[in-house]
Amino acid sequence: MTYSIAQAAERTGLSVDTLRYYERIGLLEPPARDSGGRRVYSDADLTWLDFLTKLRLTGMPIRMMREYAQLRYRGVMTAGRRKQLLVEHRADVLERIAELRSCLDVLNYKIDNYDQILRDQAARERAAATPEEATA
Repeated sequence: MTYSIAQAAERTGLSVDTLRYYERIGLLEPPARDSGGRRVYSDADLTWLDFLTKLRLTGMPIRMMREYAQLRYRGVMTAGRRKQLLVEHRADVLERIAELRSCLDVLNYKIDNYDQILRDQAARERAAATPEEATA
């Protein structure tokens, strides 16, 4: 199946400008063109764009993405270096996940603390509302 640039943008969640930018900097090979000269994207292009989006979301720098893309275009003989790039990036992602988990622990602690404060406050308010029961 083929897609116009607008359809590719919609399906990938990237903007048309981002698709053109990725093509310009070498992350995406220039797509085929239709008889009118308009870009035509394939399912394989969309799969590649999805992978690039994952790399970007995990914080891979454009520089590394470009290196990976250029290696990919050179074929199977670059598999070792491509794997190495992904292994290195995975280590960075795991480190960020650990940092985020630590931050989440702090947030959970603070939320639990506020829950306790609110429970204590509600108990004090209930007790203050019925002082005659407390003295009886």
